[in-house]
Amino acid sequence: MERGGSRLPEDIAADLDGVGLDFLAWMDQRDLVLADLAQEHIDDWIAGATSQRRYLIRYFLKWTTSRRLTRELTVPSIPRQEPQDLLDEDDRWPLLQRCLTDDALPTDVRAAGAITLLFGPSTERLCHLTPEHLKFDDKHAHLVLGRHPVLLPPRLAELLRQLAEQPHLRPQLSRVDPGPRWLFPGMVPGKPASTHGMTQKLGRHGIPVRTARNAALAALAADLPSPILADVTGMHRHTALRWVAYARWDWAEYLAARAADETQSAHKGRDGARSE
Repeated sequence: MERGGSRLPEDIAADLDGVGLDFLAWMDQRDLVLADLAQEHIDDWIAGATSQRRYLIRYFLKWTTSRRLTRELTVPSIPRQEPQDLLDEDDRWPLLQRCLTDDALPTDVRAAGAITLLFGPSTERLCHLTPEHLKFDDKHAHLVLGRHPVLLPPRLAELLRQLAEQPHLRPQLSRVDPGPRWLFPGMVPGKPASTHGMTQKLGRHGIPVRTARNAALAALAADLPSPILADVTGMHRHTALRWVAYARWDWAEYLAARAADETQSAHKGRDGARSE
């Protein structure tokens, strides 16, 4: 198979032929033809991946586009590194419970830690949250991280309400408006907490930001379609696609490993029965 006039390596071309056939079968199940392909179809194809192999469809689509069989379509890059460092769920939930209930922790640490453990925003996005990102009504409270607000647990909502109502510090020797009110203000008046400072502060209280964030995103990606994941977290849709693909791939590997363990246990059971 050729790619833009040059021949692909034989090992890639052989695998690509399989991916191309799988993709055509996938299209046939949805009554699609090449001329009808839209970006949403490619996104659905990638979101259903249980391995990185589906990303090879980019070469097939370049070939069809070069022959004007399809329009220009985008396939996200294969993630260079999967988020291997995830906080174990057995550690994540007790840590979240501590953030929500431990009055000995500073309020900003409890709120920032709970948001990270639940929704996994980047530390930069976390530090730049303002009271305008909070939506309160008679019964519920929501946090706006992306296009659609996310429902907050009552205890986290109360922590954020306290932060939103904290005094707005103004430099004593300046009449200049200090700018936005930050939920997590920094040491410099009018500036939010720095990402490094926030990471260090949470770490000092036993909240590992990177692994906690990865665990939260993996949990969300396992339950939400990529468009919704992108909408509620504010991440780019291609990033959401990669997280969903990772979560499904990781789950598939878990099921395969569990099946192998059960098969091995069954064999040992039969062997033990024979020896008696």
